[in-house]
Amino acid sequence: MKIATVYLDTSVINFLFHDDVPEFRKITEHFFNTTIKLGLVKCYVSDYVLEEVNQTKDKTKRDQLLKVISDYNIEIVELTKQQEEEIEELANKYLEVGIIPAKKVFDALHVAIVSVLNIDYLVSWNYKHLANVNKEAKFLQLNYTMNYHHNLRLVSPTALTEYGND
Repeated sequence: MKIATVYLDTSVINFLFHDDVPEFRKITEHFFNTTIKLGLVKCYVSDYVLEEVNQTKDKTKRDQLLKVISDYNIEIVELTKQQEEEIEELANKYLEVGIIPAKKVFDALHVAIVSVLNIDYLVSWNYKHLANVNKEAKFLQLNYTMNYHHNLRLVSPTALTEYGND
């Protein structure tokens, strides 16, 4: 059986340290300590995630976020020059047609990476722009017209855990 591939956007890692929404933090901790730690999925981030994390002004928090990536053996995807160009072109198309607001470039890049690399799931707590079935349908429709036929899924960590079913 093929292990599902998962790409984490920055929001998921951030919620390991968020106290303002305790339920999301619990779900995120459960997701990391079961689904990821037990190897139930193959987990990835990108240099775009690292770039977002490195924009964190608080050095202690930035170090905590980076430590999560290494502690959980989350792989940083290696992109060829051609893949980088494809990802940027696709992300720009998402922005151009308004699926993602112009100021949310990283969100567009995250979806483009998943689309170009055929990763099964983009996991995010960003319901407004990413983990949203309406957005997912728009991304899939545009991807299809751009000859990307991978059936990507945009989900929250809840969708990939047995949280609350123990």
